[in-house]
Amino acid sequence: MPYAQGRIYHDADAHIMELPDFLRDNTPSTWRDRLPRLGVSAIGDEAGSNMDWAQMTCPLHLDPEYRAAEEEVTIRKNYYAVGSFERDHRSQALNQLGFASQLVFSTWSAAELVKAEHGDDVDFAYAMADAHNRGMVEFCSVDRRLLPVGYVSLMDVDRAAENARSAIAMGCKALMIASYCPKDHSPSHVGLDRVWAQAQEAGVPVVTHVGGGGVLLSPKYFVNGLPPVPDFHGGAENFRSVDYMAIPHNPMQTMATLILDGVLDRFPRLQWGIIEQGASWLPGWMRYLDSAFDAFRRNEERLQNLSMRPSDFVRRQVKATPYPHEDTGWIIRESGPDICLFSSDYPHVEGGRNPLKRFAESTQSCTDEELERFYAGNMADLMGPHLPSVAPAAA
Repeated sequence: MPYAQGRIYHDADAHIMELPDFLRDNTPSTWRDRLPRLGVSAIGDEAGSNMDWAQMTCPLHLDPEYRAAEEEVTIRKNYYAVGSFERDHRSQALNQLGFASQLVFSTWSAAELVKAEHGDDVDFAYAMADAHNRGMVEFCSVDRRLLPVGYVSLMDVDRAAENARSAIAMGCKALMIASYCPKDHSPSHVGLDRVWAQAQEAGVPVVTHVGGGGVLLSPKYFVNGLPPVPDFHGGAENFRSVDYMAIPHNPMQTMATLILDGVLDRFPRLQWGIIEQGASWLPGWMRYLDSAFDAFRRNEERLQNLSMRPSDFVRRQVKATPYPHEDTGWIIRESGPDICLFSSDYPHVEGGRNPLKRFAESTQSCTDEELERFYAGNMADLMGPHLPSVAPAAA
């Protein structure tokens, strides 16, 4: 019996757990030795180790009984999860989950992609992006329900357009950009309109994701004279409460700049997704956007040229994924029914063992229409023609 039942569920945030040579295996030989190996274990290995956890868990995944234990599908995490790194097993995991689709992101690659984008070697950055995109498309090619997310580096305004064209041609169903500002220009630079135009024409959304924004905040915030605080995984390398507070800063600023500089106005059919960066900030941010519009419109021609208020662009074109521990019902009430997306974060620890239960608890006051929008309808708007059509899961 699937984990999710009774309605259509489209999962706006899922992942693969790349093997160490994921990037190297998907690039021409001229680049292979230059691209980094991926992944320090996030499941308890000693600091600095580059142990391949897939090798440890592979014997488990080869056992049909291990893969068939559907009651464990939301319990096993990272490399222990079925289909986390072996693409031929991912369909089985999807069947056990009961999701009609998953928007699939990489795990370890994002930090390397952003680091390269903010470096000095343009050819290296775009070779890495192309390698990542090939690997994502190959992994997801086994099942039409798997929607691969490619990466577009905004490092160079001319190369970015070619990067986007290539990613779309490969079969990427969404284009991820870094959450924070490129090194030498704004993400709203008019030279990048060729990226947005291609995405709009292809019906492919542009998304940001946690981990795609570089350093969240100054490490000095953790120099407090107290013992280190462990994170979800028992280590100190991911998110703790103080890191968590910084997660929305970059996407808020980047998306505000895109809206106020008219990018969403120029490309009214282009959808944008803010994925795994929370959503409790949305209602206040929308009001803050409108307050900036009201305060500066008299003196800024760019604001005078906007066809509607900033918050209206958000409602029309922006989607976001609340975390399971957030009050999703309140977010929907305060920001409107057309923004929030359901997500599981499979197979990451942060998604929790029972995300549907937690979302159900916080959305008890939502109407049937609002719930349909949250679990399926808003994802359909985000993905457009690329979302597979399906019947509701059995009750």
